[in-house]
Amino acid sequence: MSTRIVLPARARTHLGAAEIHLARGGRAVLTGVDLAVSPGDRLGVVGGNGAGKTTLLQVLAGNLVPDSGTVHRVGTFGVADQEIPVDDGRTVGDLIDIELADARRALQEFEAATAALVEERPGADEQYAEALAAAEALNAWDADRRVDISLAALGAVADRARPLAALSVGQRYRVRLACLLGAGHDLLLLDEPTNHLDAVGLEHLTTRLREHPGGVVLVSHDRALLADVVTSVLDLDPTRDGRPRTYGGGYAGYQQGKRAERERWENEYRAQQREHQRLADDLSAAQDRLSTGWRPEKGTGKHTRATRAPALVRAVHRRQEDLDAHRVDVPAPPLRFQAPELGDMPGVPLLHADEVTLRGRLEQPRSLLLRSGDRLVITGRNGAGKSSLLSLLSGELQPTSGAVVRNAAARVSWLAQESPAAARLTAGEAYQWAVDELAVSGLIDGDAIPLPELGLLPDAAAGRPVAELSIGQQRRLQLAIALAARPHVLLLDEPTNHLSMTLVEELTDALATTTAAIVVATHDRQLLRDTANWPRLPL
Repeated sequence: MSTRIVLPARARTHLGAAEIHLARGGRAVLTGVDLAVSPGDRLGVVGGNGAGKTTLLQVLAGNLVPDSGTVHRVGTFGVADQEIPVDDGRTVGDLIDIELADARRALQEFEAATAALVEERPGADEQYAEALAAAEALNAWDADRRVDISLAALGAVADRARPLAALSVGQRYRVRLACLLGAGHDLLLLDEPTNHLDAVGLEHLTTRLREHPGGVVLVSHDRALLADVVTSVLDLDPTRDGRPRTYGGGYAGYQQGKRAERERWENEYRAQQREHQRLADDLSAAQDRLSTGWRPEKGTGKHTRATRAPALVRAVHRRQEDLDAHRVDVPAPPLRFQAPELGDMPGVPLLHADEVTLRGRLEQPRSLLLRSGDRLVITGRNGAGKSSLLSLLSGELQPTSGAVVRNAAARVSWLAQESPAAARLTAGEAYQWAVDELAVSGLIDGDAIPLPELGLLPDAAAGRPVAELSIGQQRRLQLAIALAARPHVLLLDEPTNHLSMTLVEELTDALATTTAAIVVATHDRQLLRDTANWPRLPL
């Protein structure tokens, strides 16, 4: 018995989810998720680490059953985050055949129907018409060419005989992504599809997603891809009422809506706090009157004291009841990054690198001069020496040739690309230790910024050992330490790594206005766009 061909739904394509709830280990991962995706819709799914983005994708694909809620799918779909078996001898060609199975089957049935028509078998006309319609619906004749185009554009292995086990994780991912882009599915569910892609691959992916006639659900931290592709955004980060928010108007609409939502949340929270404080002050004032105000002037009779005291007691009780009845039911809003005022030495050279090289890592001599307010973006491929140059500028490494001269009065901070090995100190202790080191070295004189004032780590995280923090929280701690000295020169190596999109945007805004000299090395396409007017130093 032949397997039935699944034809695309085209205009009838739809993916819907209603009231999706799912908990793991007693912790709510998804809470009341609603979404709808139709042809032409490209939904971006965003949120911090652990917000449930990948979990939601698995629920939408039918690989994970939610605790409650419903998912409704109409049309064919492909998922980019499924693990690819590599221990069963499968090849690149096998993976392509899996994704193009319906197209392959449609062509086989068309060939069989054509033969039946030539031989004038009974019912051949009807069989041929059905087979032709199925092949045309799948555009089956063009399926392999579409996959080949994507394999080439994504830099994927095109040799169909190559075993998948012989490929790197990145190579296998590119092969799968090429298959999905070429298969012509109604719905694409993609989890971080920009991983492992170069500039050419990114351009191809962007074009194909924008042209995709069906629906797309795109989990990504790549702000440039979101800005270029999505028509709406589902935000799984915490909100005022604990439910996810969907924003229309593409990524720009999400940014605008997110800012407005956050401002409303902060305003409501502050208003409730002010009201609670007012009621507490009223109670305190009533208690003061009860203890002192009921005593009349000297010489006043006992009757006056007796009649005044009960009224004051009743006033205290009313105010206590008012305070007890009032609840701050709006949760505390997420932290907002508070950029400190950095160092400023106008007109004075802060740092000068003269023809520096580093054997094996930065072979071509490089020079630069930094003053307050200067901006510089270091660009180049992986391995070109961007991180090495920042290490030389920071003083972490010494050049093989050339020299780096730093103004003795200038403070230089460096945010390395990767955080150092996590210590058993708490985050607060690690921050204070770094501040103490700055003080001992004479770089600061009691003007360090208290950690809470930066808005980078909540009190609960500050009290936990660094080793127990998430990668994103460790990155926030390192950023806080880099800012603690109020540097005159701030060196940032891939500063957007592991940071939330909200924090990245707040940091980007701060970099645009600070008086310090800023040097950035990054591959982040959106950050490169945001700093398009900064001078470039290509390596």
